[in-house]
Amino acid sequence: MDTRDTAPDSWELEEDAEAPAAAAGLPTAFAALNVNAKPFVPNVNAPVFVPSFLQASAVEMPASDAPVENGSTEADMPTEEETWEQKEEPGGDEGGGGQEDLGSGGTCAEEGGAAGKEDEEMMEEEEEEMPLPKVAPAPPDAPKKEHVNVVFIGHVDAGKSTIGGQIMYLTGMVDKRTLEKYEREAKEKNRETWYLSWALDTNQEERDKGKTVEVGRAYFETEKKHFTILDAPGHKSFVPNMIGGASQADLAVLVISARKGEFETGFEKGGQTREHAMLAKTAGVKHLIVLINKMDDPTVNWSLERYEECKEKLVPFLKKVGFNPKKDIHFMPCSGLTGANLKDPVPECPWYTGLPFIAHLDSLPNFTRSSDGPVRLPIVDKYKDMGTVILGKLESGSISKAQQLVMMPNRHTVEVLSLLSDDVETDDASPGENLKLRLKGIEEEEILPGFILCSPDNLCHSGRTFDAQIVIIEHKSIICPGYNAVLHIHTCIEEVQITALICLVDKKTGEKSKTRPRFVKQDQVCIARLRAAGVICLETFKDFPQMGRFTLRDEGKTIAIGKVLKLVPEKD
Repeated sequence: MDTRDTAPDSWELEEDAEAPAAAAGLPTAFAALNVNAKPFVPNVNAPVFVPSFLQASAVEMPASDAPVENGSTEADMPTEEETWEQKEEPGGDEGGGGQEDLGSGGTCAEEGGAAGKEDEEMMEEEEEEMPLPKVAPAPPDAPKKEHVNVVFIGHVDAGKSTIGGQIMYLTGMVDKRTLEKYEREAKEKNRETWYLSWALDTNQEERDKGKTVEVGRAYFETEKKHFTILDAPGHKSFVPNMIGGASQADLAVLVISARKGEFETGFEKGGQTREHAMLAKTAGVKHLIVLINKMDDPTVNWSLERYEECKEKLVPFLKKVGFNPKKDIHFMPCSGLTGANLKDPVPECPWYTGLPFIAHLDSLPNFTRSSDGPVRLPIVDKYKDMGTVILGKLESGSISKAQQLVMMPNRHTVEVLSLLSDDVETDDASPGENLKLRLKGIEEEEILPGFILCSPDNLCHSGRTFDAQIVIIEHKSIICPGYNAVLHIHTCIEEVQITALICLVDKKTGEKSKTRPRFVKQDQVCIARLRAAGVICLETFKDFPQMGRFTLRDEGKTIAIGKVLKLVPEKD
């Protein structure tokens, strides 16, 4: 077998060096061809083909096997399929998507030895282009896995992106090779502990600073469920992005750093731990998992005292926000950098007896969602790509290909050209899935985040004025009519003005005051009339909770949370 038929160390070198030489030698090579050679007969009993990167002794292979190596016929294919299945285990998928190509290579026996080279070349290219090996396609009759959106929230540097990256690695969504590449690049920047977070922080700015800015997206599957990771930024400058991420989530993971000093910073006034937990609750997240991260740190060393200390401080606060500690909150220790207690239990931590993180996610009860309701899809982002593409989470109803929908509040009629659920093309989607839709009949410039796709027979409400019950969470001075703030409702961000205060609500009894208050201050609950700067889509909290809860922010702080009570029609 010619030496050129084995995969070289680097394709760049080979092409440059040998291209002219090969071109020159072509005529002589043709002349030396044996035209009367015997036709190639595949060897049915050939050993199963094993790709070269799995063989320790790839070099010592006898040359005579070369043409036969690829000649496994259909009879041998089942065994090959099994090896592919075994290879699925997360530890061993260094091969990217290459192996399937080699499986199909078994049938094209006519090319003999050349096929071997082409296949290896294919495999190399495959690996280069695809850092994410796709999950093996489920058999068509398998029931559709439940989609769950998980948002990672918490203070800056608590380890949200690292845990996300680690989970993707443990579930085999990022192969070892890509991570090694990230590790090398991170080492060059003296940031070697950040390499896992690079699986989610993809753009240059985020990698240089080591801070997530946009909400990173990735997905992984367990036996029963399909999860979308939404990696929210922890920095207080990017809280608006975090609200957008939390509004798409069903379940939040609050990441806390157990390291001495870091937990305290995140949790004190002005830290993001408090604000994020509260925003997640307002965004409609019902279940909260608190991951106490960095337990492997020398200052903590899996100590139960530190874990309990963090827990004791958090529980009263989370209770105040509105989570029920018995039903809605689950605490667990872990280490994002080493991956301890994410997939497998940890020997160093005998006092934690619960399930590891991924197993716990898998064992959660299913979420109830109505697929027969009206279509509601708040838009998170949009871009141009062979037409107009929008991203968002389907809150209710189901969407199928070629369906006619209406974009509110502009009332554009659009048609769905194609739908991708987590980058996999499907024909229809059910509630709770994160979708990319390609639309026809609307320009990208005409869409803004916060617009809503609705079914034509049941449009969502839109307007500018509404009455809402609001709780003032933190504000130094008093709030009077005429006060301006920024309203975050589902994925929409709009400036609003409080035009009138209608009444105060007693927190304990829920009674409403008879007289109109002149002002409200911190920790008071009131019913107020708000007026947005432009037309926004919203529903009353009673009809459709996901589109009826909101937060008010001002000067980079969350001032109030509230729910829409009624929509006030515009006076002409």
